Amino acid sequence: MVQVTVGGRLHFGFQNLSLAHERLYGGLGVALSSPTVSIEATPADEVRCDDPCAREYASRATDLLSVPGADVRVHRTLPRHVGLGSGTQLALAVFAAVAHASGDDPAVREHAPALDRAGRSGIGVSTFERGGFVVDAGHPTERFTTARPARGDWSVPPVVARHDVPDDWRFVLVLPDAEPGRSGDDEDASMRSVVERADPTIAEDVSSILLRRVLPAIAEGDPDRFGSAVAEIGRRNGAWYADEQGGVYRPPVGELVTAMESSPAVFGAGQSSWGPAVYGVTTRTLADGAVEAARNALDSAGVAGDVLLTSPRNAGASVNGKRQE
Repeated sequence: MVQVTVGGRLHFGFQNLSLAHERLYGGLGVALSSPTVSIEATPADEVRCDDPCAREYASRATDLLSVPGADVRVHRTLPRHVGLGSGTQLALAVFAAVAHASGDDPAVREHAPALDRAGRSGIGVSTFERGGFVVDAGHPTERFTTARPARGDWSVPPVVARHDVPDDWRFVLVLPDAEPGRSGDDEDASMRSVVERADPTIAEDVSSILLRRVLPAIAEGDPDRFGSAVAEIGRRNGAWYADEQGGVYRPPVGELVTAMESSPAVFGAGQSSWGPAVYGVTTRTLADGAVEAARNALDSAGVAGDVLLTSPRNAGASVNGKRQE
């Protein structure tokens, strides 16, 4: 029996969504220690799993690994389609658990496309592998197609920058009671629409912010500058998505972000991926104030929801249990 556990991730945005530039997408994000998905797998003569999503990934895993089956149990899952990477982390955790239980090397980067993951962003795969703050290279723009490529007909974007996140940094998460973020066919359709009309000048602004503000801030361990910079990248990305999500942020995220950023305990706030998850960058000493600001933001917006405090994760998924040789 092997158990694989991994936290979610924040996705701060993309470097470019315009067909006018040489590379498309290029995500940036950070690994979280919690909330987590935890999967247990034991070799078996067939696939057995009570969770329908996990069962689908377990079936693909056994096919890819050429093993007869696996008994897969889901102990914990991430909130689905809120912007924390639930689909990718579940897929990779299931695959890794089945592989380790069978005595195989998971090689998640190699197999992620066959699991239907990392078609655009490689942040979920990269944070699963090593954690930390990650920037990926995206894909050559010439490979863009209006129709979704067949499953596995791509490679995971390479990592161009990775840094450990200081241990005393914290992220406050707000999960408002709102419609789930886009996924599947709906997400594909929205992304095609965004890419086909994206303003190329926004990518130039994002590139400047990433190079001159985000990367120096994470290298120097400056949470104030880092938080304000990734929040600004989120706002620039929101200009690309405005027609698809009803504004720079999807409702009610905008109200929450504005309220949280008014607190001196929050260095920057934004929407993770399609939301509705909202993040705020803070530190261990300011965490109580950041949590209070997040709860006040929900109250002032008249929205119910949950507030979570989490720390960065600077390592890959944890694996516990003995491999079956």
